[in-house]
Amino acid sequence: MDFTLNGKPVDVGAEPAETVAGVLRERLGLTGTKVACGTGVCGTCTVLVDGRTAASCLLPAGAVADREVTTVEGLGGDHPVQRAFAAHDALQCGYCTPGFVVEAAAFMDRWRAEHGASEPSREQIAEALAGHLCRCGSYVGIYEAVAAACAGEHDGPADDPAAPVRVEALEKITGAARYTADVVLDGQLEGVIVRSPHPHAKVGEIRSGGPLAELLPADRVVRYAGQPVAAVAAPTRAEALAIAARVEVEYTVLPAVLSEDDETVVYPTKESWQEAPRANEGPLAAAKWNGNVRGPAGMSWRGRTAVKRIEKARNEGGRALVEATFTTSAQAHTCMEPHGCVARWEDGDLHLHLSTQAVTRVAGQAAKRWKLRPEQVHIVAEHVGGGFGSKVNVTADVAAAVELSRLHDAPVRVVLSREEELVDGGSRPGVRIDLALLADDDGELAAFTMDAHGDAGVSIGSNAAWHSRFFYGNAPRRIRDYDHITNRAPGIPFRGPGLPPMLWALEQGVDEMALRRGEDPLALRRRWDGNTKRHALYDRAAGLPMWRDRTDPGEGRVRRGVGVAAANYMYFVDPGTKVSLAVEQGAVVARVAAQDIGTGSRSVIAEVVRSALDLRPGRVRVEIGNSDHAYGPTSASSCTTPSVAPAAEDAARRLRKALGGRSLDEAEGLEVVGKRPRDRRGYVTPFPLDHFAIGRGFTGAVVMTEVEVDTLLGRVRPTRVWCGVSAGHIYAPRLARNQCEGGVIQGIGYALFEQRRDDPATGTVLTANLEDYRIPGIADTPEIDVYFHTEGWDHVPGRGVGLGEVCTVAVAASVGNAVRHATGWRPLDLPVRPDLLLKGIGA
Repeated sequence: MDFTLNGKPVDVGAEPAETVAGVLRERLGLTGTKVACGTGVCGTCTVLVDGRTAASCLLPAGAVADREVTTVEGLGGDHPVQRAFAAHDALQCGYCTPGFVVEAAAFMDRWRAEHGASEPSREQIAEALAGHLCRCGSYVGIYEAVAAACAGEHDGPADDPAAPVRVEALEKITGAARYTADVVLDGQLEGVIVRSPHPHAKVGEIRSGGPLAELLPADRVVRYAGQPVAAVAAPTRAEALAIAARVEVEYTVLPAVLSEDDETVVYPTKESWQEAPRANEGPLAAAKWNGNVRGPAGMSWRGRTAVKRIEKARNEGGRALVEATFTTSAQAHTCMEPHGCVARWEDGDLHLHLSTQAVTRVAGQAAKRWKLRPEQVHIVAEHVGGGFGSKVNVTADVAAAVELSRLHDAPVRVVLSREEELVDGGSRPGVRIDLALLADDDGELAAFTMDAHGDAGVSIGSNAAWHSRFFYGNAPRRIRDYDHITNRAPGIPFRGPGLPPMLWALEQGVDEMALRRGEDPLALRRRWDGNTKRHALYDRAAGLPMWRDRTDPGEGRVRRGVGVAAANYMYFVDPGTKVSLAVEQGAVVARVAAQDIGTGSRSVIAEVVRSALDLRPGRVRVEIGNSDHAYGPTSASSCTTPSVAPAAEDAARRLRKALGGRSLDEAEGLEVVGKRPRDRRGYVTPFPLDHFAIGRGFTGAVVMTEVEVDTLLGRVRPTRVWCGVSAGHIYAPRLARNQCEGGVIQGIGYALFEQRRDDPATGTVLTANLEDYRIPGIADTPEIDVYFHTEGWDHVPGRGVGLGEVCTVAVAASVGNAVRHATGWRPLDLPVRPDLLLKGIGA
């Protein structure tokens, strides 16, 4: 097949079933064209065909014969849109960026031809980019970049490539950034996983015509539809899928537990309890098992007093008691880069290219699982296309790739499909929360109770109510968490695990209390909340025009409302973090076994070292994502920046001392290792728990959202969001703002769209593609204003802590409160679907 590719003629063989994306990636090695959904929904695979954009994952290879194809590599890196994306930090993990860049470049070229150097509206940009998704939520920067490029602001000479906002921006905007799904090694095979079609079954004999790796638990029982059973490999994915289809598995089907009325026990023995996956981070609270219910697990404070006060108020009646039941749906992580691993064995050592949030942690897990010494495991995670909590352990893709590599004595790549990702890639558990809040005669919080019933499928530890112990002072409270185990896919930690469902209930309850008392909801929160850092956010929020000028929504079809919600999050750090600095060829090279999942770790380290040593940006290089480097933290619980930044600063101090006045050119080969200094007031935990230490103090956030509610169609559209965050010193302000904007957008998805659904009869996940599982697109992005309060963290080295969780966990609650203000109806169930809203307002 002949066609023109990026201006040059090519002749390539292609099978009839191959797509253009497959030919570009697998046959021609142009991996800038990504495949994330495989159904033409997400836009990551966008290319130009004869100047028009096309979804190359759907386009048959033969369709481009004798035509001209342009990929992101063909834009050359100096297209105004590419410069604009780098300048405005219109990216995070970068996996979706090439597709956005190609589409935006085509739009800009059309726009300039028709309108000259004028700026398009947000609506025009959103319409042009409607076929693209960014799970990180970098839409605000994308709006800014496209508008600026169209207006001619990036027509001049190329921006200094050594000094973009994000140090790896050039690699991501040109498609040069290599992710695990892009890795191809000599002799590499493709692996696929055979999954159970049954929600509950005992597995007997497995028959295959060739090598097969079993992925079963010790008891050989599968407990959800889609659970890995085995894996096979072949030279191509198509061949591997054909082999997998011929694998015969003997199943003895067992009764499935898909509702609370089902009597079969999912985990019938104490030994099986220990194997249950976890939906939480950190230690698991002790609790009793009773069939398929685990709980209560609690962290109450004067719980009996709280219950007595609430029962008395309930019997007496009155407006000082707020009671309601709130529910949330399961939210899928659905990272744009699916879980993936390339494994190879060499001289007894295990080498992994891996999409992971935890280079060091997973290396340790792999060494333990395959009985290797730590120095025998080598992990590379050059670029990682998102994680959000789903990529912190040895997952099925890793196990399959490692076992298949050993069986075939060859490198094996296993990358999940989008369907597999949505079934088995992880989700935030659904939760039902029974809440009761009581105020005394003076309007102070007198007591509350919260019972949270988590549905994390076969997982345990949903831990939603547990977090309410740390809100609103020390009023008596009874807090109880229950896990209701079912034969559904496992829940796992997701960005602030437990907090979004808890705050959905608590912050709407507080809002309702303020309305009943006729009190300003912000003022009530400030009075109940003893966190002085959040006081500064309440004070600033109270003066915002969005809050100060809010009016009666009226009775028209379209009504506006404004809601507010508050949040906190524990401060976590990995005290063992180290950063090495080496002088090489007149530059300083920083190395740490951390990873960058889109949060900007490279940029933070580079800026800290550059500032401490007073160097130009081009003289600092950062190498991360390699387990052979100095010990690095897991990218979870917002601990990466407060761990690596102080360690990098300590390394810079040591290097300055070691230089002794010499220039870098005179110190070739000089190397030092910096350590993360201890917090001045120590830690809450006397020793790290799974490498995490809990620091003293809570980060805080106040989120204010304005919504527009169409009472005829039942549609809720957020129009403006103010997100105030208290997390101390901000190391990289634009990147931090980008991360918080993305957190707001994920919170909007949780509030309005995202709902993993399964078949109630079989447990099979039905929302197994990005058409049925809806995440926010660029048109769903409101105007977002992020404010940073930077005081109150002087006891922390560097004076700054993490903010990735706290910025998102209260967003859904603020949307709920805004809907209540707009309509007079309080939503209790997430997501706030049109049918629920119309029913609630009686339309």
